Amino acid sequence: MDFPYPVGHEFPLFLAPMSGVSESPFRLLARRFGADVVVSEFISAVGVARGLEHLFDDMRFDAAERPIGIQLYGADATVMARAAEMVTEVCKPDFIDINFGCPVKKVVKNNGGSGCLKDLGLVQTIIRAVRSATSLPVTVKIRSGWDEAQRDPVTIAARCREAGAQALTLHARTRTQMFSGAANWDEIARVVAALDIPVIGNGDIATPEDVVAMRRHTGCAGAMIARGSFGNPWIFAQAQDLLTGRPKRPDPTPEERFATALDHARLALRLQGDTRKTALEFRKHFGWYTKGVPGAAQLRERLFQIDSMRQAEAIFAAYLAEAVVGQAA
Repeated sequence: MDFPYPVGHEFPLFLAPMSGVSESPFRLLARRFGADVVVSEFISAVGVARGLEHLFDDMRFDAAERPIGIQLYGADATVMARAAEMVTEVCKPDFIDINFGCPVKKVVKNNGGSGCLKDLGLVQTIIRAVRSATSLPVTVKIRSGWDEAQRDPVTIAARCREAGAQALTLHARTRTQMFSGAANWDEIARVVAALDIPVIGNGDIATPEDVVAMRRHTGCAGAMIARGSFGNPWIFAQAQDLLTGRPKRPDPTPEERFATALDHARLALRLQGDTRKTALEFRKHFGWYTKGVPGAAQLRERLFQIDSMRQAEAIFAAYLAEAVVGQAA
């Protein structure tokens, strides 16, 4: 089953749209490490339609990130169409993705994101409006429903397809589940069986082995990785190894982890500005990159106090020097 935009492998791997994470620096890194497709952070259609400059800054991307989708959210079909038209003209991504999955309160309080799932007529109206406003492929990301009482991913997916969605990602949890409990991969399999467009599986992919397991379990056309990629772009390369029948490359050493973390940081400085704000916002990434290394708790404690990237470089260098001394003792 063909995707409506180019993908690099028979079974493509996607970096999920995540606020504060799926920014251009990390998207570039994910592509370097084997992600086939990346998607922007979710963007307010209302803000785009109003021409808010900072949102257009958020939607900027490097050519090396392609194929890339810009994900929009909103509950007004006219506004969503206008935003899609503007994004198509100004940003020129490879596709427009509509967010019907975000569970965050500030989004759903105005019926955006997964809030739309309470009204499938609205979902279809939005998809049709966006399709009519852009020449780009239009895809959607959904959850299994608003809550357990309205949990019906096959019907939701079928209505999306009927309205013109050209690919669909299912995060197999309800909105009320947020990120708790287990994603129901059986639901992904049922949606795959019901639709004639590519279905991308999402939910509970924490390891490269999970990618292979999801493909086997659901028959999905691709896998979208979210929290499993935090501080771990290697998950894409390792999953690609397993998908193509190669031995999985080894986990990164602390030196490799720190070098990649600093590469990521330098990209952030170049693209987002060499400011204290950039360093403060990057602390979370340093925390994720140090997960699993010996003495991680103490290392994170030091990294969470930085206000410049140079301080992070010095902390990593000191850690590695102390490790060498410890091995020699």
